[in-house]
Amino acid sequence: MERALAGRAGRPDYPQIGAHLRARRQQLGLSLRELADRLGVSASLISQIERGLANPSVSTLYALVAELDVSLDDLLFTDGRFLPRSADESAAAPSRSKGAAPIQRGQDRQHIRLASGVIWERLTTRAEPGVEFLYVIYEVGGASSSDDSYQRHAGHEWGYVVSGVLQVTIGFDAHVLESGDSISFDSTTPHRLANIGDTPVHAIWFVLGRNVSAPEPARPSTPR
Repeated sequence: MERALAGRAGRPDYPQIGAHLRARRQQLGLSLRELADRLGVSASLISQIERGLANPSVSTLYALVAELDVSLDDLLFTDGRFLPRSADESAAAPSRSKGAAPIQRGQDRQHIRLASGVIWERLTTRAEPGVEFLYVIYEVGGASSSDDSYQRHAGHEWGYVVSGVLQVTIGFDAHVLESGDSISFDSTTPHRLANIGDTPVHAIWFVLGRNVSAPEPARPSTPR
């Protein structure tokens, strides 16, 4: 269940996801209830996210990105000026990374704490169209979704576990990754990531090509 994070709105380490979400929803002419119905969540949750009173879980965030037809960077880390997601439009649009400083200092990373015990830190100084390069922390008990809910989306992803024990379930196969282990898989296959250890998981994650039309979240008939 998604938990509220009261008091986080307005903090300097909290990206203005709510304002970006509201701007994009209004740009598309969607009401709170219409968007909530499409995502299968309550209008109250969407309203809380927009007002900075709650964070989405990873699964809800993926659904928002797909439904609003924006990139993850657009919703989380930018100033709310949305880039097109189609390959043709992206090729014609100016890259936000053009002229960006090449080095992202560790203490200056933009980051967000999601409601499912996951922290994402962007490892690039600017948005990179079609690319997500993240330092990810799964808190103890943290997961990308609930036990019976998996994600799938366009693209391919690669992950490297720095520390901790991360279970990556792809389809019906569960893989346990420990420090030094890495993984590569097709993101269109239903998958779920979860910390199954007693310490936080620290990992580096790279996703290529998520920013095209994505399949909806999947629920395998037989978990694990």
